[in-house]
Amino acid sequence: MSLATQASDSPPVTSTGSVVVYRRRRNVELAMTLLATTLGLGGWLLTGLNLTGEVPANWPWVCGLWAGMAVAAHLVIRWRLPYADPLLLPLVIALNGLGLAMIHRIDQIPSPPRSDAWDQFIWTGLGMALFAGVIIFLRDHRRLQRFPYLMFLAGVGLLMLPLVPGLGVRLGGSRIWIRVAGYSFQPSEVAKILLALAFASYLVAHREVLSLSGFKLGPIQIPRARDLMPIGLMWAASLAIMVFQNDLGTSMLFFGLFVLMLYVATERAGWPALAAVLFAVGAWLAVNYTNHVQVRISSWLHPFENYDQNGQVISAQFGFAWGGLTGRGWGLGRPGLTPLAKSDFIAAAIGEELGLVGLMAVIMLYALLVARGLRMALASHDPFSKLLASGLSFVFALQVFAIIGGVTRLLPLTGLTTPFMSQGGSSLIANWVIIALMLVISHHARRPISLGVVTDEPTVTNLADDETRMLTGGGRR
Repeated sequence: MSLATQASDSPPVTSTGSVVVYRRRRNVELAMTLLATTLGLGGWLLTGLNLTGEVPANWPWVCGLWAGMAVAAHLVIRWRLPYADPLLLPLVIALNGLGLAMIHRIDQIPSPPRSDAWDQFIWTGLGMALFAGVIIFLRDHRRLQRFPYLMFLAGVGLLMLPLVPGLGVRLGGSRIWIRVAGYSFQPSEVAKILLALAFASYLVAHREVLSLSGFKLGPIQIPRARDLMPIGLMWAASLAIMVFQNDLGTSMLFFGLFVLMLYVATERAGWPALAAVLFAVGAWLAVNYTNHVQVRISSWLHPFENYDQNGQVISAQFGFAWGGLTGRGWGLGRPGLTPLAKSDFIAAAIGEELGLVGLMAVIMLYALLVARGLRMALASHDPFSKLLASGLSFVFALQVFAIIGGVTRLLPLTGLTTPFMSQGGSSLIANWVIIALMLVISHHARRPISLGVVTDEPTVTNLADDETRMLTGGGRR
């Protein structure tokens, strides 16, 4: 394969005779990261101009601090993960910045203004610090494959932690928070990382048994009864979350994550078919025996029949209608009329002030994030990396689909957050850690394959895969 026919996003090379110099794509990442910072900063500055007629007095400090944090994250990647995907960080900076700008805009509605955007900014800094820590100290993500059962028990324990008397608190009708020393924390955000790691480790070890055993029922191969225990356990755990914690979103997220990873590992249609049956049974039980799910279904199908119960959904629909195609503009809408506009319904605030075009652009940013994650899964060399990259990508895909689908009335409303945008420290920190893991995986998937020959320069190879890979002999990695 000639150099001219390489994939468009493969690392660029220049040729001097038989020597090919590998040029890392970190400069592209830096340029896109700086561009991404302007989206959030632009929203923040436009909010001030539209509300008061002038930009905030501290704009040089805020712009410098936000751009400096983004560049610092880029430098950590450039130092430790030179072959990592160059699109992930700009996408996250864009989403995080837009979320901060919208929270700041809603802060201006009460008098005097609130400071939730500043609190979210601090949580963003802590998330970036953990992001840098994972990149610096986790040299090889495959070390995490050693502890599947320990991580599974820790993840399930965190999921059930809000049920502990005196520790768990009920907020917004759901018992998904714990409170320690006056600070609230959502343990399911950490649990989704641990369970994705546990699922990937378990499925790598047992995928042959789960793929080959069972019996045929028409075109579908049904698993053996002994192999049903993992999916049965996750089904029971999801039902427990739905019934005892009144959390429909988390229940759907973790059961869907396990089923999707199971299908990726085995490529057997019997598993999703069985999951669909279990989901139908669980949905029937939930609708008939839990009041919380009944309310969500009623709010979804008949939102305008009960304003006291469905005021959030109704206000969001009117906000979308008033925003129209192009939106009212930063600071010119009334997103504060929708309850929880900074957290659960931040997509409604985006739709009102940036319009349907702006909301679709945000959804496309999430789509690109998921697509890059699945692409790195295809490019990975070992099964654990493939499954883990797939699972972490599915976390974002399921979460965005569930919450934006609920806000727009495509689905029943769930209590999930919009990743990187919704107000909430635990969600923001966990998602930054997930991005760090994805960058570590992409670095190992994209870096050159060593032939064990010590040379000073990379050499040309004819290797073709999902992305063209270069073979190097030695050199700094």
